[in-house]
Amino acid sequence: MTGIRGRTQEQPGQPATAQRRRPELAAFLRGRRARVTPADVGMAPGLRRRTPGLRREEVAQLSGVGVTWYTWLEQGRPINASPQVLDAVARTLRLDQPEREHLYHLAEVPYAPGREAAAGAVGPEIQGIIDAMDPRPAVVYNTRYDILATNPAYRDLFLIEQIPTSGVANVLWSLFTVPARDCPLVFRDSELPVMVATLRSAYGRHVGEPEWEGFIHALSAASPHFAKLWDSGDVLPPGPRVKTFRHKAIGELRMTSVSLSINGMPESRIVVYTPDDDESRRHTAALRERRLRSSGQEGPSGRGVTENPAP
Repeated sequence: MTGIRGRTQEQPGQPATAQRRRPELAAFLRGRRARVTPADVGMAPGLRRRTPGLRREEVAQLSGVGVTWYTWLEQGRPINASPQVLDAVARTLRLDQPEREHLYHLAEVPYAPGREAAAGAVGPEIQGIIDAMDPRPAVVYNTRYDILATNPAYRDLFLIEQIPTSGVANVLWSLFTVPARDCPLVFRDSELPVMVATLRSAYGRHVGEPEWEGFIHALSAASPHFAKLWDSGDVLPPGPRVKTFRHKAIGELRMTSVSLSINGMPESRIVVYTPDDDESRRHTAALRERRLRSSGQEGPSGRGVTENPAP
């Protein structure tokens, strides 16, 4: 039967979502190609150039892929693309980080940004912002709960000893591998499932990526409790939470955590802890005074900390 004019018929075996994404992928690649000039990539402009930007064959050559394959990709045909090939195309088209991520999503390939696991990836501007929040504890997490930066108040809140074998400080690893009696969360049984569900929500964008799969596998092996919660499949987005911490020198602190997005770092967020009552405000102030009286404390920058702080 002939399809209605103006509508695209579904191809056998191709999901409807893929059919919607392929035309968008084609338009995106054409638009990015048109804005890159030969001079941008070190090529002579040549004579009688009618195509704005690069030609398809030039993108294919610079990316190290076949002209036919790239043409089919730009035409939105249902072909498979590897991360390595998409990276090469992204470099040729001079895509920035959000554009590169968009390319991966349209091509239905798991996106693995190098910044995701990189401790110390936070610039001085963001570090300065969280330092200025003292005495409120503040931290920068990525979506896997790796700790990218902290301020002194965050490190004052609670220190525990366990660190992952990768050497990257990670809140979930710390909380699930420390003995329950030493966990800084008072209501551990209700707080940990929420954090795992938040992790699972982010995991949907990273299924199949080696760093994520390796982290989930290693933590599941190290903590049967985590493995059980992970297998539940629950998902939750990040959001405001009231957490109760215990501190061996100060006592309990009720803190409201709020997540703030960071422009240019879509896989990371600032989490700020604000005292939820008068007693917690006094305890937070006492922690700061205790730190200032102590000797041998590090300066205000907390990037690259070796201790594993509170969640």
